[in-house]
Amino acid sequence: MTNLFSAEWFIEFSTILILVLTIPLAALMTKKYMKLKNNSFLFWSIGLWLFALGVLLEVVFAFNVYNQGLIKAYLMVVALLVGFLALGSMNLLKSKRVIKAYEAFFIAASIFVAYSLAASFIGNVLTNYVVFGVLPNLVVISSAVLTFPAAIALIWTAALTYRKTSNKKMVSIIVGVIIVSIAGTLYIAHFPAFLYYSEFVGILLLWLGFI
Repeated sequence: MTNLFSAEWFIEFSTILILVLTIPLAALMTKKYMKLKNNSFLFWSIGLWLFALGVLLEVVFAFNVYNQGLIKAYLMVVALLVGFLALGSMNLLKSKRVIKAYEAFFIAASIFVAYSLAASFIGNVLTNYVVFGVLPNLVVISSAVLTFPAAIALIWTAALTYRKTSNKKMVSIIVGVIIVSIAGTLYIAHFPAFLYYSEFVGILLLWLGFI
């Protein structure tokens, strides 16, 4: 009973802390876009607001509130945020052909995820207040189709950007974006043990890049 209570307390505290750190960061990134009109900041901003929504749902789950609508919304948000963060990084390349190709892929993959969630029944997949149950195969496949290529795109663009710039703050932002994205991918890949650590480290790196 004590271990279960400790786990519940840790998850509740972690999710609330990450949410408190994420909301002002998302607002700051939106402010950056409004000032600079840079599409990278626009898509990173959308991705971070989705990340904040995902963490909010994690808080709800941590307090053992759960239903079909919430879990499907969470899985959709986790998939979309990785795609938007990747799209923000892709815009650093300044290649319209590459950006348009990824946008088309992102839209098609997002529709696939939405369809898979609408067509699937997801039972109670909470284990010790964390999403760690077996998801329907269609949901796992569609989510992987969207998130894993996005994660690869993030790493690729980060490597190219690092070669072109010596701006350490931008590198911190890109690495933070990658880690936050991987956090969502870890959930889909059923590695929740690293979720909160990766979310927290990713948010800290993003803060370091913006202050």
